[in-house]
Amino acid sequence: MNKLCCPFDKHDLDLKVFVKNEAGDILEGLLTCVKCKRYFPIIYGIPVMTPDEYREKALEQPIVRRWLPDHRSEGFLLND
Repeated sequence: MNKLCCPFDKHDLDLKVFVKNEAGDILEGLLTCVKCKRYFPIIYGIPVMTPDEYREKALEQPIVRRWLPDHRSEGFLLND
């Protein structure tokens, strides 16, 4: 995770971990860009960092809403 950066503006990403397995691997989490406020969910251990136009928001939203029900107050760009 330390090597990942925002694919849009190359700034650092903040990490929120929601679920880990017994080995300590992150299964669900959220990466957010400190500059542009884009979010990148971690689903089944895989960070989803594709360009906005290719993302399947309908697949990401249940996880984001489950862990951050008040996501608008967090300032994330969800593009609902």
